[in-house]
Amino acid sequence: MTALQHDAESEARYWPVPILRAIPLLVLGMVTTFVNDHSPSIGLTVFGATTLVGGVALAAGSRRFLDDASSRSIAVVQGAVGVVFGLLALLFRGGGLPTLVALVTAWAVIAGVLELVTGLRRRRRSGLARDWMLLGALTILLALIYLLVPADYSKELGGIEKIRGTLTSSTILVGLVGAYGALVGIFLIIQGLSLKWQTGTAHAVAADETNSIDGAQTK
Repeated sequence: MTALQHDAESEARYWPVPILRAIPLLVLGMVTTFVNDHSPSIGLTVFGATTLVGGVALAAGSRRFLDDASSRSIAVVQGAVGVVFGLLALLFRGGGLPTLVALVTAWAVIAGVLELVTGLRRRRRSGLARDWMLLGALTILLALIYLLVPADYSKELGGIEKIRGTLTSSTILVGLVGAYGALVGIFLIIQGLSLKWQTGTAHAVAADETNSIDGAQTK
């Protein structure tokens, strides 16, 4: 087996990790979509629970399925960051909007930078590098948007749509983290399934090469 084939099979075995990461993110997206209450306490509770579970999934999955030692170490640290910030969000879920902004922003910056660095370090050696860089950039973008939304934003709804209620910064920010969860969750599902199908392709190629070598040796 060539080094290129070994790398392909190694990456293919990684497929459960994106799926495990995607599940809590999709739950985050669904909850914020279907729950009318977009208060900071709800945002902190949902963000905390899903980030905690996602951090455990990333750390445990990467430790089990990621062969590259440096990438595995960074992923485990990234998972631990998720666990810490998830616990903080649950412990301080009554802290209000400033706590939500502080925790989501800090987590997004740290996790995003770690994932971006992983991708940049492996960009010439791994097919996963582009996905890691994209996910890191999206996570950092979430932090930037959180910092740009005014904390005191409030606008009465109505107009042509005749929708009753008030659009507040809390509504926007909780909705944004939910949209991030849905978008990244779908991306990770696609990544995981693509890697799983790649597993079958890699095994088929390896089998064909083995048969060809055996045939040549028989002759």
